[in-house]
Amino acid sequence: MKTIYKAAVLIITVLFSSTAVFAQTKDKKANSIVQEMLTAMGGIKNYNATHFIQWDFVNRKIFWDKWTGDVRIENPIAKQVILVNINTLQGKVYENGLLLNDDNKTIELLVKAKNWWINDSYWLLMPWKLQDSGVHLTFVKTDQLPNGKMVDILQLTFNGVGVTPENKYLVYVDKKEHLIIQWAYYQNFNDAEPKFLKPWNNYQKVGSILLSFDRLNEDVGPKNVIVKSNFDASIFTKL
Repeated sequence: MKTIYKAAVLIITVLFSSTAVFAQTKDKKANSIVQEMLTAMGGIKNYNATHFIQWDFVNRKIFWDKWTGDVRIENPIAKQVILVNINTLQGKVYENGLLLNDDNKTIELLVKAKNWWINDSYWLLMPWKLQDSGVHLTFVKTDQLPNGKMVDILQLTFNGVGVTPENKYLVYVDKKEHLIIQWAYYQNFNDAEPKFLKPWNNYQKVGSILLSFDRLNEDVGPKNVIVKSNFDASIFTKL
């Protein structure tokens, strides 16, 4: 018998939906830079039409039906397969090849899987999410990087959304290519120095859009990205 669980209390807020609906900030320059960037990456229409995305992140493998919110996360270290809908938190958990029947542990792992998905998705799809509701985007300055490239620097903060709303990011948009080429992560808004400054490079066309993955000179990040229109939907219902 199939067992379906739904968390009684949903603490975290979804940053991602099947389609991008922009809530533009008052910073017109920042909005203009993002619009140029999204056009260079294939356009929002093509992003919204993207149906299925699969990728690896650290030791996890993620499968996402972008239209329904169904997610499959394979976590081989813990010998887990978690099937969850990130919109409803309904799903199932398998451990060691067996369906988990502990309701409390199942709910705990469904929430954990959604948190993993939010994190892992952001490492892949952040450029497409800069104008989501609850995201505050501002233009900081135009600057020259040590390699000579001119960039527009945008500041990204959150207003009560996501798992860690106190975070801050700076994204560096190449003025010539109109693509993000690096990003800086600040654990807290007032931190003087970032926790990391990492490349956002190696853009590749998957489906009808550009995504950055298998990043050069970077061990951490999304890898082995696959975009499909046709796929076996049973991967979201069966082990």
